[in-house]
Amino acid sequence: MPEANAGAPLARKLGFFDATMIVMGGSIGSGIFVNPYVVARQVHTYPLILGAWVLGGITALAGALVYSELAVLRPNIGGQYAYLREAYHPAVAFLYGWALLFVTQTGGMAAVAVTFARYFREIVHINASDSLVAVLVLALLTLVNCLGVKIGSTVQSTLMVMKIGAIVILVLAAFQSPGAASHATVREPFSPHLLLAFGAAVVPVLFAYGGWQTATFMTGEMRDPRRDLSRALLLGVAGVTAIYLSVNVVCLRTLGPAGLAATLTPAYTVMQKAIGVRGAVFISYAIAISTLGFLSQGMLTAPRVYFAMARDGLFFRAIAWVPKTTRVPVPAIALQGVWAAVIALSQQYEQMLNYVMSMDAFFFGLTAASLFVFRRRLGPAAQHRTPGHPFTTIFFVSVCWLVVLATFYHSPTNSFLGLAFVLIGIPVYLYWSRRKRAQASCA
Repeated sequence: MPEANAGAPLARKLGFFDATMIVMGGSIGSGIFVNPYVVARQVHTYPLILGAWVLGGITALAGALVYSELAVLRPNIGGQYAYLREAYHPAVAFLYGWALLFVTQTGGMAAVAVTFARYFREIVHINASDSLVAVLVLALLTLVNCLGVKIGSTVQSTLMVMKIGAIVILVLAAFQSPGAASHATVREPFSPHLLLAFGAAVVPVLFAYGGWQTATFMTGEMRDPRRDLSRALLLGVAGVTAIYLSVNVVCLRTLGPAGLAATLTPAYTVMQKAIGVRGAVFISYAIAISTLGFLSQGMLTAPRVYFAMARDGLFFRAIAWVPKTTRVPVPAIALQGVWAAVIALSQQYEQMLNYVMSMDAFFFGLTAASLFVFRRRLGPAAQHRTPGHPFTTIFFVSVCWLVVLATFYHSPTNSFLGLAFVLIGIPVYLYWSRRKRAQASCA
């Protein structure tokens, strides 16, 4: 679309600290307070449980190395969307944005908003439905992010710092309490079954680490994306890995592998053992803050993809408009908030998330593979080099696509439905591309 229709340019106000908090906020939600038991139910020894989380961290760090080079090579508005567009074809990028808006990002935000509502109602004891509270918090975050990128980033960073503080308190309190009564664990000799069980344990771990890549959506509003984003990706993912490992260490120390597998609320159980009844209240506050921070990060980052799609002429023109007063893509942010609220009210978010897990991992791997495309095009001109490339890149892409295969194997119905939903975006892309060509011919 013509640049004149885009309004004011985006404001480049974000620095290294903002970028790091966005990276960490994309990964750390409420799951770390709950999910450790999922791994313990698949494998039952200290080394295997922690090994699954270590492997997840290594994989995420390999991905961060790849994305840090992409951030240097292509510091474009839209981040991952732009990498897919320039490496492959605009249709590939559009399908990614299509899935992000209509299911992946928005469905996840709706689910997290309802989770926040449940804990918030428990804390303040208000007589309101989960859906109503979820819609109100989505509306509030939409408003905050429409006021300016620095305001939205400050709220996100504040919530992230509070989230880190809550996790530090959890870890310190757990180390002050007695350890598990018995540290004896069942020995698991190597076998094909054990290998499959370990693989099943790693899949949810990899999804727990995911989300850091959404920081790339903010490149158009970073003061120096080549420097700050690449460093923030590495430091942020390393910080997430340290946090996840710390939480799992204290859960195992306090509960043991069997105790961890036996509870659906490991963080609550750990804090109850550490400080009694006050632990339940603390965990409720911690999860509420964590979910709010995750929502804030999603409302800050994802609309930049829809903005980039509209600016490319592949979405409604109004979505690319930026007011001069705030210099943020207000219509794109409003679209994200409204659609997430609709899904929260419809209560279809869990079903939608099941449909697209495999597609999310597929686009993740496809984006990382774009580094090979850019390297081939640039040749010796590429100044930034990913350590260990091509091995680190191949490793990360392989893990992503193994997750895709595992998801299709274990949940074929949901996976094929997710694939069908993504493919529905092809005729939509053809419509917008034809419309773009028609407008260009009339100009």
